[in-house]
Amino acid sequence: MDEMFLPFQFPFMQNAFLITCLLAVPSALLSCFLVLKGWSLMGDAISHAVLPGVVLAYIAGLPLIFGAFFAGMICALLTGWIDENTRVKRDTVMGVVFSGMFGLGIVLYTKIESDVHLDHILFGNMLGVGPVDLWTTGIIAVLTALGLVFFWRDLLLHAFDEQQARATGLNVRWLHFGLLAAVSLTVVAALKAVGIILAIAFLVGPGAIAFLITRRFGIMLVTAVGVTIFSSFAGVYASFFIDSAPAPTIVMVMTLLFIAAFLRSVLRAPRGQSV
Repeated sequence: MDEMFLPFQFPFMQNAFLITCLLAVPSALLSCFLVLKGWSLMGDAISHAVLPGVVLAYIAGLPLIFGAFFAGMICALLTGWIDENTRVKRDTVMGVVFSGMFGLGIVLYTKIESDVHLDHILFGNMLGVGPVDLWTTGIIAVLTALGLVFFWRDLLLHAFDEQQARATGLNVRWLHFGLLAAVSLTVVAALKAVGIILAIAFLVGPGAIAFLITRRFGIMLVTAVGVTIFSSFAGVYASFFIDSAPAPTIVMVMTLLFIAAFLRSVLRAPRGQSV
């Protein structure tokens, strides 16, 4: 029995549990909107594009989160501008922009002398988070979650039918860039815990799983949060005993939940009907 509670006795494990719970709510809520709007690749693009901002902030002696946020917003704005001024489809534009910025970040990183290991930026360092990281993540998580909850009806209409949202008098441009800012902030919050590459799992997985389980958006939001909290807790807990990195273990748990939700949908769907 004592061995079951062993992970909770170490401060670094306690911090790992706490920071994943802080990330769970905003990332899960945002994931639902991204899945409905078809913006999953945008989350991937921003999560990769923050790398040059992180490196430049390190060179300038600024907090890394500032560089990450501005780089993410530049990626989103640049993608939107190119999309409006070319015949190339949005997903192709996003692929070009985020891969270019990610490559730029790698080049910049190799040209500086740093005590920050690239693995910690790419894959996170959940077991190395401290009080400052917890406060930073907590503040960002609360602000992002409150914004999403306050404007969830407007964002839902914007996700389903942008033309209808514009016709009802909503400021579609502000909703558009507000959602992009929320994605950037969430990636920044996840930077220390799960890193740049694995942040996409937190922005896509929960919403995809919840979408397969329910057709009501309110329940979808609650389900996504529950899935993220369970996956985070189970992943961190399991990683202690199997001696693996917590973040990838969380992603594996989330992937297993997606497979289970998919199989459930397939088995319950009438013959010939798509899930």
